[in-house]
Amino acid sequence: MTKSLILLTITFVSLILIFCIPPIAQTPEFHNFADTRSLLGIVNAGNVLSNIPFLIIGIYGLVLVSRSPSPFAIRAIYAMLFVGVLLTGLGSAYYHWDPNNDRLVWDRIPMTIVFMSFLAATITELASRKVGVMLLLPLVALGIASVLWWHYTETAGKGDLRLYFWVQFYPMLAIPLLLLLYYKPTIKAIIPSLIWIVVWYVIAKIFEQLDFQIYHAIAVSGHTLKHLAAAASTGYFVHLYRMKYLTSGAAVVAA
Repeated sequence: MTKSLILLTITFVSLILIFCIPPIAQTPEFHNFADTRSLLGIVNAGNVLSNIPFLIIGIYGLVLVSRSPSPFAIRAIYAMLFVGVLLTGLGSAYYHWDPNNDRLVWDRIPMTIVFMSFLAATITELASRKVGVMLLLPLVALGIASVLWWHYTETAGKGDLRLYFWVQFYPMLAIPLLLLLYYKPTIKAIIPSLIWIVVWYVIAKIFEQLDFQIYHAIAVSGHTLKHLAAAASTGYFVHLYRMKYLTSGAAVVAA
């Protein structure tokens, strides 16, 4: 079985499995966060202001891409990725100012842009530049569609988060698999960045689940820490791009 066939098989099996479970509706409790304190007129200030690092990382990443000598296809993928990071900061702040399902759409769409762009970037770096570039727009479109589908089914009274969950978690499965299948000495330098991206994301999800417990323990909510951990994850996108395309000899490596 070829490497690409293994990857395709696992992809389709994961999709089949996610749709074997019943539709998952958004629970009303999702919008209840531990820290609702205001600061200087900013409601839910902890969860709103903790999105600032996403804005900084997104803007900085776009500046790096604009100054990079890397091929246009590479810059397009990473530009999409950093646009997603920037919009994540804006969308999440907008949602947390007044949490509800309608605003949650604008929180989730940017995150799917990040997930899918990151997957396309990883395919580009490890497996095939041609395939990664070709998949960028379809993957991003799938991510956005997963949020729109959830919102449509939610307003129809039959909420279905299954595809969104797949979009969110499949890259965390695919990236270690890509590393295993397509490892070569030339990618050794970027492996730590890829690993830390996944590790910080997992830490962010743990913080999210322990929102109230952490808040009662240290007076800073788990959800606020989730934003900071997720921002740390996206910070490694910058580190990866700088190391691969802006260090000495990067233009030769990228060619």
